[in-house]
Amino acid sequence: MRILVAGMGNVLRRDDGFGVEVARRLMGTTDLPANVTIVEVGIGGISLVQELLDKYDALLVIDAIQRDGPPGKVYVLEAEVPDLNDLAEPVRRDFLADMHYTTPSRALILAKALGVLPRKVMIVGCQPAVCDDLGLGLSEPVASAVDSAVARVSALLNDLSGKRNNGATPD
Repeated sequence: MRILVAGMGNVLRRDDGFGVEVARRLMGTTDLPANVTIVEVGIGGISLVQELLDKYDALLVIDAIQRDGPPGKVYVLEAEVPDLNDLAEPVRRDFLADMHYTTPSRALILAKALGVLPRKVMIVGCQPAVCDDLGLGLSEPVASAVDSAVARVSALLNDLSGKRNNGATPD
């Protein structure tokens, strides 16, 4: 099973760089399964779609996501990706207007339309504290969540690869 891990986000918008930071940390580890590829796609969702052209069996997207929890809360979600043809006409018609900057959801819809979206797609996301203002560096609660996210991604990769997690459970 080939697994792609994609860190998404804009490092110039504080907590929006969460996915990129987690991907960088994962790239620095040596205990990942051999069937795993980690990429940092930033805000260029089209590069995620291009990477998926290499055919993967599973995809883990890491990104800052707006939920109802406190800043720094890490979520693991199964992605539900609609078909492009199911979108309303104005949305469908304008879908390809700018593929250089695209949201994760648009990239996943395009990958599905092209037939390269893996069957298993999960999102590891973190509730941001600050991502609307320009600036460098993660806020304290989001920076503190990076290690937890790395542990969760590692556990998911081991599960998907059929490897034991040595009894450890991510928080």
